[in-house]
Order: sequence, then structure tokens, then C-alpha cells
Amino acid sequence: MTLLVKEKPRLDEDYAIVVENVSKCYRIPLEKKRTVYENIVGLFSGNKGYEEFWALKDVSFTVKRGETFGVIGPNGSGKSTLLKMLAGVLYPDSGRIKVNGKVAPFLELGVGFQPELTAKENIYLYGSVMGLTKKEVDRKYEDIMEFAELKRFENMKLRNFSSGMYVRLAFSVAIQTDPDILLLDEVLAVGDEHFQKKCIEKMEEIRKSGKTIVFVSHALHFVQNLCQKSVLLNSGKVVAMGNTFNIIEKYHDISG
Repeated sequence: MTLLVKEKPRLDEDYAIVVENVSKCYRIPLEKKRTVYENIVGLFSGNKGYEEFWALKDVSFTVKRGETFGVIGPNGSGKSTLLKMLAGVLYPDSGRIKVNGKVAPFLELGVGFQPELTAKENIYLYGSVMGLTKKEVDRKYEDIMEFAELKRFENMKLRNFSSGMYVRLAFSVAIQTDPDILLLDEVLAVGDEHFQKKCIEKMEEIRKSGKTIVFVSHALHFVQNLCQKSVLLNSGKVVAMGNTFNIIEKYHDISG
């Protein structure tokens, strides 16, 4: 039985995020055609040369302002594709997405970092990628370094950083953007146990400040602790939506 919670219709402005009947299809090539002749033959034979993979199919949900909303499901269920569309990185093939507020996507931490630059130089570079001005980075610089616990390495080139140091620096810059909506994709699963704890505490602080958070994770205990409401995706479709505890139970049912 599908578990769905129906909500009374409201204006879009009552929500931070509105997703209506969204679908996204990828084309997967079946074989590589090397010549013009092979392409012409494929065209007239009706062989498209690719397979359609629906990452999302007719997905709808809303997220209220100030809500922490979980997105869970098996690998390949469409979670990351959904988050990228909320971030504006990808666009749906059909349906509608409305996002009300400034968004900070924590999708691929550190994209934009340059390994030949120092940690300090990368903070300014990554800050600009995340929408911060130089003056804002100036003001937040010490807080970034304190959270990352990397002050002694500020003049070291990033290519000499460990993967854990790299992620700590990226996350520490990203949380300074002061967005209305945070999109988190497995971000709390990176780093060592000490840093994970700091991330969780920071997310809890942000949540209590009234920000909206959409959290994608396979770490169901994090989802349970952070999210009041969640949606379960499977094969690109909404299986269930509602109270997080109930949704996690439903996830266990379909995953065996």
C-alpha cells in the first residue's frame, strides 16, 4: 500500500519549494555509430541508438518554509537528480519546480577549488563561486578557518591536503553563505567522526534558526534525527511521503 499524505492546496509563496509532476529522462547510447552510413541506416530503421532512462517520473511534493525535509531511496532512485534540479543545475523535461529563496547547494563540495592555490586563496575563490563578495569573505575568513580547524595550513597549497582536509575547507566556506534553503547531498557522511559531529551540530543550529533544509542521504539515522518529514523515491517515482519515521519503515519494507 502506498503511503501518501495529502495537503490542502496553498499558494506557492507559502512554501520554500514546490515540485509538481516533474520528470527527467536520460538517453543512454546503445552502441557507437562511427560512420554517416550507420547513422542513416539507424535513422531509417527506427533504431534510435539509445535507451531512455527515466531518472524521475511524475514526482510531486512541497516543502514548507523552515522545514527540514528528507529524501531517501535506493541507489539509482533519482535522489541526486532531484537535488540538482532544485539547485538549477539540471532542468526537468516536464513538470514545474518553484524555489522561493536564496539556495546553497552542497552537492559536490570543493568544485571550483584549484590545487595549485593555497587554502587561503581557495577560500576567496570558492567563496565567490558560492556567491560571497570579497568583503563578506574578509569578514567571515576567521570563522571559516576556525570551523575547518586548518588555520596553520592556510598558506599550504591545496594539492598537499588530504581528502578530509579538502572537504573540511569546502564545507566551512559553504556554510557561511547564509542561504534561505540548503540542499545537502550526503554531506554529513564525509570527513572523520569529529568533523561529522561538528557538521551535524551546525546543521541543527541552522535548522533551529528557521532555514529550510532538503537532505538526501543513505544514513537513515541522520535523516531520522534531522528531518520532520521525508519522501521515499524508488525507480524515479514517489513511493511514500510523510512522517520520517514512517517513511524509513517503508524504505525497510521495499529494501527487504
